[in-house]
Amino acid sequence: MKELKTILKFMEGKKIMYLFSMVFVILSQLATIVAPLIITITLDSIIGDKLVQSDLVKKIIDALGGRLFLRDNIWIVGIIIVLVAILRGSFLFLKGFLSSKSAENTIKSIRDALYDHIQKLPYEYHVRAETGDLIQRCTSDIETIKRFLAVQFVEVAGSIFIILFVAITMLKLSTKFALVSMATLPIIFTFAFIFFSRVKKVFKEVDEADGSLSTVLQENLTGIRVVKAFARQKFEIEKFDEKNKDFRDKTYNLMKLLAIYWGFSDFICFTQIGLVLIFGSIWAVKGDISLGTFVAFVSYVNMLVWPTRQLGRTLTDMGKAVISTRRINEIFNEPIEVLEENHQKPKIKGNISFENVYFGYKKDRPVLKNITFSIKAGETVAIIGPTGSGKSSLIHLLARLYDYDRGSIKIDGIELKDIDRLWIRKNVGIVLQEPYLFAKTIKDNIRLFNPKIEDKKVYESANIANIHKDILSLEKGYDTLVGERGVSLSGGQKQRMAIARTIIIKSPIVVFDDSLSAVDTETDISIRKALKERRNKSTTIIISHRISTVAEADKIIVLEKGEITQMGTHEELIKEEGLYKRIYEIQNTIDDFNDDLALDA
Repeated sequence: MKELKTILKFMEGKKIMYLFSMVFVILSQLATIVAPLIITITLDSIIGDKLVQSDLVKKIIDALGGRLFLRDNIWIVGIIIVLVAILRGSFLFLKGFLSSKSAENTIKSIRDALYDHIQKLPYEYHVRAETGDLIQRCTSDIETIKRFLAVQFVEVAGSIFIILFVAITMLKLSTKFALVSMATLPIIFTFAFIFFSRVKKVFKEVDEADGSLSTVLQENLTGIRVVKAFARQKFEIEKFDEKNKDFRDKTYNLMKLLAIYWGFSDFICFTQIGLVLIFGSIWAVKGDISLGTFVAFVSYVNMLVWPTRQLGRTLTDMGKAVISTRRINEIFNEPIEVLEENHQKPKIKGNISFENVYFGYKKDRPVLKNITFSIKAGETVAIIGPTGSGKSSLIHLLARLYDYDRGSIKIDGIELKDIDRLWIRKNVGIVLQEPYLFAKTIKDNIRLFNPKIEDKKVYESANIANIHKDILSLEKGYDTLVGERGVSLSGGQKQRMAIARTIIIKSPIVVFDDSLSAVDTETDISIRKALKERRNKSTTIIISHRISTVAEADKIIVLEKGEITQMGTHEELIKEEGLYKRIYEIQNTIDDFNDDLALDA
């Protein structure tokens, strides 16, 4: 079973604790079994006149002063029973302590490995994965496994031991009474296994419904501002209600199955206890069994039927743990991004060359076709084109978030696929279209990649990104805490902070993936002016829809439907027919219209 192998793998180094925990379970069960035996011997052989059959018991009675002495001092037997109870409690404490500790350590290992694996999964996986479902697997499913390891896993050994030991003890005391006492056990066992086979599927359905509910909740809370801006509260409530109903119905179905099991098993268990009381009373009155044996069987039947019934709970929790482990294994089975340890880590200057590059997210649907261009170190190159033309895909290839299907991409003359993935990403700074800020101070967000960067460089980067004055206007300046995902800042401020965060790294290649779109034209000009002063320090690639943003680039590349249709400087491209000239004329017309409106106002 793959799930068991997974759990055992993470139990490495903790198995000794689990072993001792199981030993203490068995010892506690042994103490539980001994107590009724003491009562039986007391009733039959100390208070009564029945001869003791066991040599060991004879020696113990003699060591305590003999039968007559114990009869006159019956309180000694009471103390022995109390001591046995104390021992049982001590063993249970040690069992609980060791099983909990080993379970927590095992779960920590699983959490660490799972988080590490998720971090190493390729970009492509995170694009299609649902965040809410991933969170549910990393929290709820992990907790399910922990509960099983901490409680049921070690209890299995104790249950098996007590069932076998009690059965043997009962058979020794009275064979026919033992057979009556175990008459319904096969029914309980059979029903437990049938129930387990049925309930596994339901557990999976409940877990998946829980994951879908978590996804809806996560998406709503993340995009709550969009929801409110578009007055979509009613739609979101209905969507959540639908998922919540599905989760409720599946959980109700599970509860119904559990209720059937517990109700039926309770009926069987009490029937078994009733049989023992009926037959035991009749045989005790007739003298077929002693009073002590009857009392012992009344105690032992409870030790027999309830652990057997508990097998259903153990199987139930095991079923939950199996499903949870299977869901976690689905993540572990996802291949991690290959990090080529033997690949090159050259000093990157910033020369970039694309030659006949083809790429598609699906093999039969190319997104980029026959892409060929070159960029010299220190140059500024702009890429412009309609939505879906492949601009961002091109940058994904440059950062090796994806690998190209055909052709060649070279950095400083070295094939990109021969350069270590992490190394190239450390040397390519990308300011994304959707900047993500963490719930930290502004200063910590800007120097996120190196917390040791001195304040002076933080201020320099903020100045280049034209955000320095905005930050100083805040009450706590650079020590102002940014809300989750930067909700306390405007879109333009977030964009500029992301620019400052990228610039401070001083990467030899810097990419602005439509990241100036959220800033006004004046701020755009200011940022580009500051970047121009840094020219020759970094190779700069600017993706934008604004002609004013790309006009001063050394080279402009026009992408349409995944192909380069035009390439040249601003002056060259406005003179030839094509998309660039059309965009230029449209934006000029809009700017003139806005200027006229401003004059009229």
